Amino acid sequence: MTERSDFDAVKDRLLDAILPHVAFDGWSETAFVAATHDAGIDPGEARRHCRRGAADLAIAFHERGDAWMLERLTAEPMNDLKIREKIARAIRVRLDVIEDKEAVRRGAALFALPHMAGEGARLVWNTADAIWDAIGDPSDDLNWYTKRAILSGVWSATLLYWLGDVSPDHEATDAFVDRRIANVMQFEKMKAQANQNRLLRPLTEPLGRLAAMVKAPSKMPRVDLPGSWISPDR
Repeated sequence: MTERSDFDAVKDRLLDAILPHVAFDGWSETAFVAATHDAGIDPGEARRHCRRGAADLAIAFHERGDAWMLERLTAEPMNDLKIREKIARAIRVRLDVIEDKEAVRRGAALFALPHMAGEGARLVWNTADAIWDAIGDPSDDLNWYTKRAILSGVWSATLLYWLGDVSPDHEATDAFVDRRIANVMQFEKMKAQANQNRLLRPLTEPLGRLAAMVKAPSKMPRVDLPGSWISPDR
């Protein structure tokens, strides 16, 4: 087992151990100390893996949900679905893999704090990015950013709605997602109509050229930086 996998295994044990405490104590230091005790992990060792304590485990909890979503989506046949149907299905799967609704509620409160808001925004963006990647988004220009920004808003609103949804099998949340995606599609339709409007072309064509110059970030590590080196075997 590699050093990295050892590191992840300890964090997974701590995450499993803290979840029963989060409902009562939130993602707090009290819950973190209880988790180290329940997991049988030395407090110093636990702190080495989670320097911010429970906050790091709250982040790991969200990232675990993203990973489980991707596993589910990889196994689902979605080639015949429309883009809006794929997005709606991915959002539903992301919600379905959540084991503990109260942990999400407590996490939303944590990431609303000023010093954690940046982490919260990053996690929301990463979820949107994972969904677009999973459904095969081919964009590599400004659309790469706008798609993820819009979906980040849809996901955030959906999550908050889902937290308060008590309908059978979260049917109300499904309808909420459909409405939000319909709103996005209306916006895209208006944008396409604006691009085709001859009166607006003096404005839209220069903007389109500027947008085409924006490129999506590379998924590969930079190798042209000082001190960088990648083995020729890779």
